[in-house]
Formats: sequence, structure tokens, C-alpha cells
Amino acid sequence: MKKRAVYPGSFDPVTYGHIDIIKRALTIFDELIVAVAHTTEKTPLFSVAERVSMLKKATKGIRGVIIDDFEGLVVDYVKNKNTNVVVRGLRMVSDFEYEFQMALTNRKLNENIETIFMMPKETYSYLSSRLIKEAVSLGANVRSFVPPFIGQELKKKLVK
Repeated sequence: MKKRAVYPGSFDPVTYGHIDIIKRALTIFDELIVAVAHTTEKTPLFSVAERVSMLKKATKGIRGVIIDDFEGLVVDYVKNKNTNVVVRGLRMVSDFEYEFQMALTNRKLNENIETIFMMPKETYSYLSSRLIKEAVSLGANVRSFVPPFIGQELKKKLVK
């Protein structure tokens, strides 16, 4: 039986930091479901369909990646995908409190679900989708943060 995990997130947009976490997780798991959340708390720049499409393109050629989207609770989605592991990325200490709170809440909702925290390469540890969007809107070149096609999509949405 294949070892499978779920990497949920908004991925608005996917960054090299996300891709690094995907590759690292695949050294542990045979399959990684990268699940785009239909988020209601954040106002995403890209639609769910756009984010799924960008993730598929950004991860093309990476064996073991499955791109999907979901609504509702992560723990329900993970259980429905016949796994019990959630992968989350930690960039900085500032991420830890929120991620720890979420992991403990998920454990309370389903004690069979485990959360694994992974850190990206140091070169990506400061990246966030929010900062990249802000940089693009101010005219910055973000090719070292995101794949080129994502930089182009960001420009289409943010630069008028």
C-alpha cells in the first residue's frame, strides 16, 4: 500500500517554497495530494480553477503529485482520501503558533489525523504568496520566487 499524505493550502499563487515542500514530502511519501482550499477567510486573487491549473503546470514532471481541491474541513477531506497525514510548511517562527493551533484543532476533530511540519530551504523561508503579490503590484520582478508563468499571471491580475 502506498504511503499518502495531503498538503492543503490556498496556493494563491504557488511559490518555489510550496514546490520545495512538495518535493521534500515526496521523499517520505509515495503520493502527495496537493489540495487547494475553497477558502472563505481569505480573498484569493486567483479562482480555485486557476490555482489548480497553475499547480498542475508547476508540478508537471514531479512523480507522485496529485492536484485536487476541496471544501470543508481538512480532516474530513484527508479521511476521504484514505490517509491520515497532513503536511504543512513552516517558514518562520511566526508561522508556528497558527500552524500548531490548527494541528491541535484538527487532532481534536479527528484524533487519527497526524500533522507533519516541514521547513523549506532557507532561500525560500521568507516567501509568502501575500508578499509576492504585493511585490508584483509595485512592479518587482519575482522570477526567483515563482515559476515564470505564474509571474506573468500575477502581472495580468495586478499590473494595470
